[in-house]
Amino acid sequence: MKNIFTLIMVLLFFGCKPCETKDSKAKTITITSNQVKEIVTYLASDELQGRNTGSQGIEKAGVFIEKKLKSFGVKPYFESYRDNFKVKEFDAFNIVGYLEGLDSKLKNEVVIIGAHYDHIGYKNAIENDSIANGANDNAAGTSAVLTMANYFAAKKSNKRSIIFVLFSGEEMGLLGSKHLAKRLKEQDINLYTMINFEMIGVPFKDRDYTAFVTGYDLSNMALKINEYLGSNFIGSSDIAKKYDLFKQSDNYAFYSEFKLPSHTISSCDLSNYDYYHQVDDEIDKLDYNHMANLINKIIPAMEKICNTPTKEIVMYEE
Repeated sequence: MKNIFTLIMVLLFFGCKPCETKDSKAKTITITSNQVKEIVTYLASDELQGRNTGSQGIEKAGVFIEKKLKSFGVKPYFESYRDNFKVKEFDAFNIVGYLEGLDSKLKNEVVIIGAHYDHIGYKNAIENDSIANGANDNAAGTSAVLTMANYFAAKKSNKRSIIFVLFSGEEMGLLGSKHLAKRLKEQDINLYTMINFEMIGVPFKDRDYTAFVTGYDLSNMALKINEYLGSNFIGSSDIAKKYDLFKQSDNYAFYSEFKLPSHTISSCDLSNYDYYHQVDDEIDKLDYNHMANLINKIIPAMEKICNTPTKEIVMYEE
């Protein structure tokens, strides 16, 4: 009986809900490396066959993500979680969740937190392995969005409304984010900022910051995040500038439509990861303690973004 009780306690501790401690004033929630790893392990499993848009594998990934959002108490933004679009003859879909803000005025302003959950499917076989699992690209970023959705839904403290988006079609030319950005622009939503997470699975070893933001010089987002955190958490990547990574992920569609601060946060600019778009981009290559640490560190800044009385993150004048 004692062993059964111990097993139950272990399962509860390492389950999908964030760890919480309560006192009379506040609730502290910590994202664990086990939570992050559980999400990445499924999304980057061979069962999902590389999550190519329009495939059976990405359908399974979509169902998994929808169940997660529902279990957290994050509602669908549209009639369902799915934002459907076509990619040639294939049916594709983003997954869009919604957490309404608690302030009567600020809830009309929206913060978008996103990541793409698709990958490229198959590559030429290496040692009989042809599945490009996409653990770092971008099951890692997907885990950040899902754990933050869990956090904010449990914390119930966001004054602004939050839209959580998992995009597909990114690997085919940002097709999912282009579709959704246009759709939300047509709805005339009051967007404050869009923050995208991409390839956060490994740390830098030679930098004095944890992550970089694409388009560093376009807005004061990096400076404000560092100010909110009281640390040099976000830096600028020369490699990201060289390859214009600002335009290479789903943030760019929102910048194009809204001309508002829309950036990607990453801890990998390809200088510290050799498996981009390779069959070796697998779960054993990632550092889950680093990922949990990155998410936990940035959450207070995300809370500030969702709760400041005014929109403090702004574009620089050209």
